[in-house]
Amino acid sequence: MKNTIDLNADLGESFGPWNMGADEEMLEIVTSANIACGFHAGDPLVMTKTIQACIRQGVNMGAHPGFDDLIGFGRRRFVNPEHSQIAASVVYQIGALVAIASSCGAQITHVKLHGALANMASEDDALAKCFADAVTGYNKSLAIVAMATTPLQTQAEQVGARVLKEVYADRAYNDDGTLVSRNLPGAVLHDPIEAADRVIEMIETQSITSVNGVRIPVSPETVCVHGDNDTAVAMARTLRDSLETAGVAVMPYRID
Repeated sequence: MKNTIDLNADLGESFGPWNMGADEEMLEIVTSANIACGFHAGDPLVMTKTIQACIRQGVNMGAHPGFDDLIGFGRRRFVNPEHSQIAASVVYQIGALVAIASSCGAQITHVKLHGALANMASEDDALAKCFADAVTGYNKSLAIVAMATTPLQTQAEQVGARVLKEVYADRAYNDDGTLVSRNLPGAVLHDPIEAADRVIEMIETQSITSVNGVRIPVSPETVCVHGDNDTAVAMARTLRDSLETAGVAVMPYRID
């Protein structure tokens, strides 16, 4: 079994007077944070406070760009998005977080797409390449967190990016390695023990099992736990405890 794994969560998703998630508690558990950059969620003050909290906890920090869709929380699919606009939007969002991190004396080391944009780039080679090119064009040293086995991983590797292969603790998988739509029954797992057992099986077998029983080979490097629901903290804590009990050290990824 792989003896180390990174544990990541999407954080900093509050904005204005609206609060989302239990970020302080999650940051005591996870080792990497994907910080919203103001388009699907977050705002400059929340971004600043989230970075400061990550510094206190020694957690890796990454940009979490998504569609410009506050109302839909970035989970609504845009039809035929213009690639040049997506690329510019991704760079804009990364740049905003990098500037705030710099003002706090911190460094952003990875980028992970959010929501519908992430799912679409995991299904479409051209959109995946657009994103990978945008990230590496901005800064080749930034790692790309990519849904394992999808075009997003393939295109990021082809442009020479450092790729962190990601699996999900609380999501069901299609036969092609993409995530089952949240609109379908069983797409999201709510039982922390079931989710933890699934992740340990992924690491032990180096594979994902789809909803139809298809085994998809994968070498997980980071596991995503969602931070935007009532069971998030319990899910993350159970997962970390279960991994460590199974002999898997939960540690921040390294960028050499």
